[in-house]
Amino acid sequence: MSAIELFEKYKIEINSHDFNRVEPLISRNCRFWFSSGTFHGLEQTRKAFEKTWATIQNEIYSITEVEWLSSNKESAACTYTYHWAGLINSQTREGKGRGTSCFRVEEGEWKIVHEHLSAFPAQA
Repeated sequence: MSAIELFEKYKIEINSHDFNRVEPLISRNCRFWFSSGTFHGLEQTRKAFEKTWATIQNEIYSITEVEWLSSNKESAACTYTYHWAGLINSQTREGKGRGTSCFRVEEGEWKIVHEHLSAFPAQA
């Protein structure tokens, strides 16, 4: 599986809302940067994902405008726009922002080693 194929699988599995399906795609030594904090390692990352899924009921998450910045035999990186929609306190909510994901080969398999999600900058 290539980094691109791994990312395509991640985009599907994240909507399962089951971290056991997402976990095999992520490095044990991952770093995820979200607006809610910095999470290092699978346990912290699991808690962050599960907290989000508990807060945003029926969330649908999608990724568009993927641009691969770098890709070689051992590492890759891309940027993208992410979109989410769901229910928070029984109210329909949605949002979007920009993301960066970094990948590397670990023990012969591609893994997500870093993800950074942030809001778009304020318009001047």
